[in-house]
Amino acid sequence: MRKSRIINVIKVFFLISMSVMVRYSHAQMIPAGELQIEELIRRKQISDSLAPVHSMFFRPLYQNINDTLTGSEFIIRPTNFFQRNTFNTVRPYGWGDGPMISQVGFQQYFSLGLAIENKFLFAQFQPEIVWAQNKPYLGFVENASPQIVKDRFFFWNFSDTPEILGRSPYKNAWWGQSALLIHYRAFEMGFATRNIWWGPGQFNSLSISRNAPGFLHFTLNTRKPARTFIGNFEGQIIIGRLENSNRAPSQSEEFNNLYFLPFDGDWRYLNGMTISYQPKWLPGLFFGFSRTFQQYNQKRTSSFNDILPILSPFQKIKYGFDKDGDGRDQQAVVSGRYVNIRGNFEFYFEYGRRDHAFNWREAIINPEHARAFLMGFNKLINLNDTRKKLFVRGEITHQQESINRYIRYRGLLGGVSWHTHNSGARGFVNFGQPLGVGIGTGSNVQTFEVSLVENYNKLGLVFERLENHQDFYYRVFGQQTKQQPWIDFSAGLIFDREWKNLIMSSRLQFINAKNYQWIENPASTEDFPQNTSLFSTHFQLNFIYRLNRYFILQ
Repeated sequence: MRKSRIINVIKVFFLISMSVMVRYSHAQMIPAGELQIEELIRRKQISDSLAPVHSMFFRPLYQNINDTLTGSEFIIRPTNFFQRNTFNTVRPYGWGDGPMISQVGFQQYFSLGLAIENKFLFAQFQPEIVWAQNKPYLGFVENASPQIVKDRFFFWNFSDTPEILGRSPYKNAWWGQSALLIHYRAFEMGFATRNIWWGPGQFNSLSISRNAPGFLHFTLNTRKPARTFIGNFEGQIIIGRLENSNRAPSQSEEFNNLYFLPFDGDWRYLNGMTISYQPKWLPGLFFGFSRTFQQYNQKRTSSFNDILPILSPFQKIKYGFDKDGDGRDQQAVVSGRYVNIRGNFEFYFEYGRRDHAFNWREAIINPEHARAFLMGFNKLINLNDTRKKLFVRGEITHQQESINRYIRYRGLLGGVSWHTHNSGARGFVNFGQPLGVGIGTGSNVQTFEVSLVENYNKLGLVFERLENHQDFYYRVFGQQTKQQPWIDFSAGLIFDREWKNLIMSSRLQFINAKNYQWIENPASTEDFPQNTSLFSTHFQLNFIYRLNRYFILQ
């Protein structure tokens, strides 16, 4: 009996194989935040080798969408194989790597799957596996004064960003870049755990990026720009589930026992929307807007405003003053991008607020309250008698509270930071990693890169300046010179290479941390401040293998 079943399965497989045809022009979903692929698309957009149709405000992207399939045809294909490796020597560094964690030691990531698509259906199963050494390291100092520790936990208790995820090697397997969607023309709808990215940023996003693992969500979105008589639109509406890390923040159990406030909820309900518009009469110009709300699900009611809070008013006098007591937290971001093909140049920005304005007048005269901003550029320079080009790009992300904290709050204390809120929502995070900006609470960063590029091949230098936890620093130390801010200065070498279907990318970065963890140097005085430095290295080696044989079942 069992033998006959096996024979029948073999017969069915043989019949299917006889009806399979190979097709090389195919649709493909590019996972959000795959920097090498997205960078090449942006370079092609500004060099006029690819029309700048996609705004880059909503990712993942689809390439070569095939609208000629019939309802009886199914394309079956393997996804690309992704493998990443990182190594940090004595302290964590790096962000924007999805389910990979901020840790010390060696870390590996693997992802491979299968996708099925026909005229109306797209299904992809692409799990992700992460393993990390997750070594302990010198974190927040244990000999700090009680007041300094309290101020550090002020930010930790309004977020969910532990120093270390566990006391042993970290292992995690997740559904990853999986999705089950139905689509029609430019739109699709369904359920997914894949990462999404909102906004034009390359290394960070004020809203949602690939800095944390993807989360289970229902989605209604565009899969390609929707063309209208006034221009193109892209966008997405999501309802999702965010998880806590359920871990205390400090590596010091004594500090945790004294100052940590345990989580007071299970999972968080997320509702968000993003939309971008490209005017028909202004080619290369894009405008965008996104808004997110999160709340512990157990505090949510069944009212329409709690199911779709993204449709609620922006003014606090209309929205209400009691919502924060229910643990609800919002972020709103406006963005823009301009692509100049003639100059082989693009510029983009984001500006966001995490707190409702009292009214429109307060929003206009006090735009710096509870704000963060991001801006960046890309520039290609042609070189004589060579296919290689000089590529220059930069981006800055600023989350630090504005100067109005001196007036709005008592003394120098200030309030909470971007991605945090004192409503009890415990930060805009998933499994202990920020969903948007991954550089740390209240931190700022400036990144500059110059390189020689040809398709996926790249040789370049990157320079970075990271101002760590500035809101905590000014809350504790204020305007003085003896205790300096913790600032990381880094320089690195980038080497990327393409061999047929294999893409390799690598980065070796050297980081010198000035005043690391605000450790006081005994020799420091007001007149002659001295820093305590820590040198470390960060290494990445990533591979993408393109499995590009696609099969059609009829």
